[in-house]
Amino acid sequence: MLTKNQEKEIREHLSNAQNPVFFFDNDQDGLCSFLLLQRYIGRGKGFPIKTSPALTKDYLRKVEEFNSDYIFILDKPEISEEFVKEIEKKNIPIIWIDHHETPEEKIPKYVNYYNPLFNKEKSNEPVTYLCYKITKRKEDLWLAIVGCISDNLVPDFYKDFIRDFPDLGKDDKDAFNIFYGSDIGKIARIIGFGLKDKISNVISMIKFLLSCKNPYDFLEENNKNKSIHKRFHEIDKKYQKFLEKAKKNISGNLVIFKYSGETSMSSDIANGLKYLFPDKIIFTIYAKGAKANISGRGKNVRDLVLKAIDGLETATGGGHENAVGAQIRKEDIEEFERRIQSLIKN
Repeated sequence: MLTKNQEKEIREHLSNAQNPVFFFDNDQDGLCSFLLLQRYIGRGKGFPIKTSPALTKDYLRKVEEFNSDYIFILDKPEISEEFVKEIEKKNIPIIWIDHHETPEEKIPKYVNYYNPLFNKEKSNEPVTYLCYKITKRKEDLWLAIVGCISDNLVPDFYKDFIRDFPDLGKDDKDAFNIFYGSDIGKIARIIGFGLKDKISNVISMIKFLLSCKNPYDFLEENNKNKSIHKRFHEIDKKYQKFLEKAKKNISGNLVIFKYSGETSMSSDIANGLKYLFPDKIIFTIYAKGAKANISGRGKNVRDLVLKAIDGLETATGGGHENAVGAQIRKEDIEEFERRIQSLIKN
């Protein structure tokens, strides 16, 4: 958790920000973190970051487009030096809230950085959790639950949600069981697939979420959210087909599933497989163009991936101890597989 002083500082920054821009990771944790903060102050623009893993200088144009006086960066493990240098020239404050294990030398001095892993009592709760502790708006509790269970945490305030919405939740201590077996989990899955749409539709979904007064506004299909639900059903059909194919790619305690297509859902497939096979090491590999995106799940999977991509040209990777993402060249896929199999065997 963040300290009380850190939470107070962030609230002060939010209060001072008259026209902030929120850059957030392109998943439910990132999105819900933004929604909590924006709904708290009632102002600012939000923009999902699809580049991985860093927030790059390409997003400087959004700061200029929105004429922003504050920048909040949520759930991103890295920011490019070029981005920070240009923002420093403009004298715009940067507030970075994260929970990844980012090396201290990669944190620019100009940035106001908040990460419970850097505190005396270390922890790595989802950024949604940190933001809810900052805002504490009871009407946004459902959004906090969505972000937390999507990042595999059942938060301490889940009991409050169950009390208020017993029909939407599930009395369970396993986040995956709630995510895949309840209506609040369905909301989380709809939002996750919605983020895979083209950016104009993503922005429309964000605007609708900002207007929702309660989870039923989002869950119950109507004219305002019809396109969101339609998109969910379209992608869910593809997801279910991929999941069935992936089940056939089990070798001992290892699952490696490779696929291609227009929509990347490596993280979703990896999570689904981890839910079905909790004791196995999972890798999904999505190849498109010259690159391949990898999602890994399992005990100490980050160490496995970092060793497997070591020395591969242009390869990048990082994340949490048991949930990791990486990107390699398409021609290195077979070498990556060979290294993973060798590492697990030994």
